[in-house]
Amino acid sequence: MPERKKLLLRLDPAVHDAMAKWAADDLRSVNAQIEYALRMALKSAGRALDKDLREDQS
Repeated sequence: MPERKKLLLRLDPAVHDAMAKWAADDLRSVNAQIEYALRMALKSAGRALDKDLREDQS
């Protein structure tokens, strides 16, 4: 697996709190929940990753 990219992200505290609650509900870390939300947004915008497109076709 390629090395994961590191990113400094500044969030409004209310957004972070909402993401933390959502992450806890889904038993994920906040970082994993942000990545999950970004992947959902990409897919919704028709910009799914090649990997996601292959999984959908399986």
